Amino acid sequence: MTGNQIKGKGFRGALRYNLEKVEKNLAEVLDHSFSRVTEKSIMKEIQMVKVLRPNLQKFFYHTSLNFPPHENLSNDTMKRIANDYLKANGFNQHQFIIFRHYDADHPHLHILVNRIGFDGQVLSDCNDFARSEKILRGLEIKYNLTNVAPSKQATKRAVTKDELEMMKRTGQPSLKIQLQAMVKGIMDSNSNMTVSEFIQALEKKGVATQFNIASTGHVSGVSYSYQGMVVTGSKLGNEFKWTTLKDKIDYDKQRDSQTILNTNSRSKTVAAKRGDMDGHKKSPISNEKSTKHTFGTYRNLEASPKTKGLPNSKNPSEADLLSGIIGSLISPHLERDQAPEASLGLTRKRKRRKSFGR
Repeated sequence: MTGNQIKGKGFRGALRYNLEKVEKNLAEVLDHSFSRVTEKSIMKEIQMVKVLRPNLQKFFYHTSLNFPPHENLSNDTMKRIANDYLKANGFNQHQFIIFRHYDADHPHLHILVNRIGFDGQVLSDCNDFARSEKILRGLEIKYNLTNVAPSKQATKRAVTKDELEMMKRTGQPSLKIQLQAMVKGIMDSNSNMTVSEFIQALEKKGVATQFNIASTGHVSGVSYSYQGMVVTGSKLGNEFKWTTLKDKIDYDKQRDSQTILNTNSRSKTVAAKRGDMDGHKKSPISNEKSTKHTFGTYRNLEASPKTKGLPNSKNPSEADLLSGIIGSLISPHLERDQAPEASLGLTRKRKRRKSFGR
C-alpha cells in the first residue's frame, strides 16, 4: 500500500473533484462526519469549524491510499483501513470524508480531512510523512496486505508521472532512467573498481561527477551531470548515494582526495561553459519536471520502452545491457497509478505535497 498526502488552503476543489466522480459512478462515499453529503452543506460545516482558527491557511489535508490490483478489498475492509489510518494519525475529532475510486486498474481511497478539530486544536504536521509511512506499514501487517518496502530502503527512485508521459510520447527513457542505468551498469561491471576508474567510466559515457568534499577531505555526497541535467545521488536512489557507493568501490580517503578534487575542478569548468551548474556544492538541480499529483493510470505504455538515443550504444552488447537495465528500472511502474515518489525524492512543494511507500 502506498500513499500520497497534500496539505493546502482549499477544501472545495478536492471535494468537488471527488463528488463529480461519485456522480459519474466512478467513486462512492464510504464514510464521513458531515450531516449531508453535498458540496454546499459540507463547505458550510467546514467554515463553521474553520472560524475557530481563522489565521490558519493550510487547514486542508488530503491523502490517497493505493492498493495493488490483486487486493480487491471489500468496502467494509477499506473503510476500516481508512478509519484506522485517520485514528493513528491523530484525526480523532476532525471533519472527514472517505471516497473509494473505481477510475483506475487498482483499488484506491481518497481521504479529505479538516486539520482543525472541533475543539479548535490543530493537528501538528511535524514529521507527518514519517508518521504516515509507519502507519501504512502497520496497516499492511494488521490486514495481511502486500508489504511495501519503506522509502529509506528503496534503492532507486520511482518513475514519476511526467517521466512516464514523456516515455509514452517519445518512446525513450528519461535522462534520470538513463543515468540510473549507466551508473548501475558501471558498478555491476567491476566489483573492485577504484574511485578513479569509476569517475573515468562515467566520463566516457558523458557523465560528470561532483563530490561534496570538506576541507578535511571528508566526502559527504556526490552529484551527477548528464546532458544538462544535474541530480544528487540521493535523488537517483539510495544505491547511487555516496554513502552506498563508497562501500561498493575501492575508496581510500588519503589516496583518492586529490583525484576527487581534480574531478570537481574539471566538472566545474565544463559545467561553467554549459551553464548547467553554478559551481556550488549544494546547488545541483534537475531540469526534468517535478512530480505532480495524479489520480489516473497508465495502461498503454509498452513494457519495454524503446531505447533509441542511448549513449555509447554502438556496441550491441552494451546497448542490450543498458536496455535490460532500463527495462528493469521502468517495468515495475508501468501498470500502476503513480502516487508520486516516492517514491520518489520527497520534495516540499507549494502545497506541501509528499508521497510515501514506493
